[in-house]
Amino acid sequence: QVQLVESGGRLVQAGDSLRLSCAASGSSINGMGWFRQAPGKEREFVAALSRGGFSTYYANSVKGRFTISRDSAKNTVYLQMNSLKPEDTAVYYCARRRADGLTYYYTRDYEYWGQGTQVTVSS
Repeated sequence: QVQLVESGGRLVQAGDSLRLSCAASGSSINGMGWFRQAPGKEREFVAALSRGGFSTYYANSVKGRFTISRDSAKNTVYLQMNSLKPEDTAVYYCARRRADGLTYYYTRDYEYWGQGTQVTVSS
């Protein structure tokens, strides 16, 4: 059984940086993604990394500020978030992509999810 455990979320000030971690167990890292969900909103795509780690994908709202990466030896995926804004406030989830996923951008393309970690950015 695949388990994903996120960590690193906390309260920060606008302009600060934060790094989230997603530790995977039960299986090696496949294509991985980060999503976020703010109160009253749908879960939205943030960033993704291809299975081989050679391709990355970002939502326009975070491009240039966030970076997704992985450490295969630790079976861990990271989301480095710089220049944080109040609108980045959300619960952040990591997810492992389905083998038959068609894209990286939709929740339906992912089959395993972590429990989420809260990121709050104050102005």
